[in-house]
Amino acid sequence: MDKAQNLGSVNISRLFMGSNFALIATSVTFAIIGAIMGPLKEIFVLTNAEVGWIGGAALWGFSITIFIFGPLCDVLGMKFLFRLAFLGHFVGVIIMIFADGFTMLFIGALVLAMGNGLVEAAANPLIATLFPDNKTEMLNKFHVWFPGGIVIGGLISFGLDSIGISSYQIKLLVILLPTITYGFLFLGQKFPATERLQSGVSGKDMIKSTLLRPLFWVLVIAMMMTASIELGPNRWIPAVLESAGIPGILVLVWINLLMAIMRYKAGAIVHKLSPTGILLSSAIVSGIGLLWLSYTNSLVMAIAAGTVFALGVSYFWPTMLGVTSERIPKGGALALALVGGVGTIIVGLVTSPIMGSVADNHLHEKLPVKETTIVLEHIVDTFPELRMEKGDKTAEDYDNAINAAQEILDSVQTYGTLPKYATANALRSAMAVNPSAEASKEAKKILGPAENYGGKISFRRVAPLSIILAIIFGVMYLRDRRRGGYKAETIE
Repeated sequence: MDKAQNLGSVNISRLFMGSNFALIATSVTFAIIGAIMGPLKEIFVLTNAEVGWIGGAALWGFSITIFIFGPLCDVLGMKFLFRLAFLGHFVGVIIMIFADGFTMLFIGALVLAMGNGLVEAAANPLIATLFPDNKTEMLNKFHVWFPGGIVIGGLISFGLDSIGISSYQIKLLVILLPTITYGFLFLGQKFPATERLQSGVSGKDMIKSTLLRPLFWVLVIAMMMTASIELGPNRWIPAVLESAGIPGILVLVWINLLMAIMRYKAGAIVHKLSPTGILLSSAIVSGIGLLWLSYTNSLVMAIAAGTVFALGVSYFWPTMLGVTSERIPKGGALALALVGGVGTIIVGLVTSPIMGSVADNHLHEKLPVKETTIVLEHIVDTFPELRMEKGDKTAEDYDNAINAAQEILDSVQTYGTLPKYATANALRSAMAVNPSAEASKEAKKILGPAENYGGKISFRRVAPLSIILAIIFGVMYLRDRRRGGYKAETIE
């Protein structure tokens, strides 16, 4: 079948551009959520685990949508999925802007993530259909705009901070700019049928070709780990580095700028190394970069480690999707949805929350009992007077901060040790109520290095996954070499 004939009435360039802006909306969402995680933690007095759940919702909500709508892409049509994505992006922003606590923040992040998942569920089959003869290259070029959008969102966030606009609500509104753009680009456009429908592959054959192929399950397992290495640390880099006084958002922007450049150059790299060769190299380099990031203590060191990390993770996501589409072509939208969805749901439900819990658990090791006790006593002694002034906080907010600090002091007097999770929350509570108070500044000086230490330990827990990936991709690469090189399968 001549696929070009089926695309004759389709505006390929406009659909590709619209897909790019839809992915920009997705990635700007990731950047903005990452940039406001620290402020949300202070404003709403959240634990690292709660922040991890908000960041995680932005991932596993993505997965739920892919699992539900990805396999239905052929039936519902890609245009319909993009319309739902637009709605998810718009409503999710509004919910988070008017959030009054953890629950609404979580729901808003989840709705935004569903919009992101709908983009991924529709766009990957669309790109594979528009460019059937070079899927891996064009999926890489399409996914330029995931790190590219993070760069855009990160720079806008940093720019707003630089001019004194720190409102997380204003930062969330930035997500609507690419959302409105892709809505306009898709307006009135004709979308093609998916490659599977054009080729006459039945739904039954699609399911069999996907679920009964051992290679599919190998790719699913590998995607869990590649996504964990790429997306898990990416969520935490700004918060972890900024707790040590390093401008983490700039490091994140640098990492994603390199990723965008690398993906744009994917065509030449694919021809030199082959997709499985790229995945093998990526596994090795990303592990080294992530481990190095876990030992950074300066901006220069963070940039150097981030460069290695970026070179490693650049090709993971799009190349995994490319290999899936080229090696299991009859799997169509189902195979792409399951591989992509499994990767994000693992990060959202497992990797991101675990990284938050690891950080909470280990930061306690860096809270000195004597110095922390002195700070807590200072909070108890000075906040009653500040309570009378109130400012933009209520008397109840001050009472909660004072009571939290007193409970820690009572526990230290009784047991001689600081309670593991409550101590950090008491310090955060004081910082949230009155960040300019002398006691709050002292709390930040103690808590910052501890937060940084806990976050870097969480990076070290993820890095060993690269060893397992190197083994998996190494076997795949050697099998390809024995068979005369990497070969994409075609639908007869």
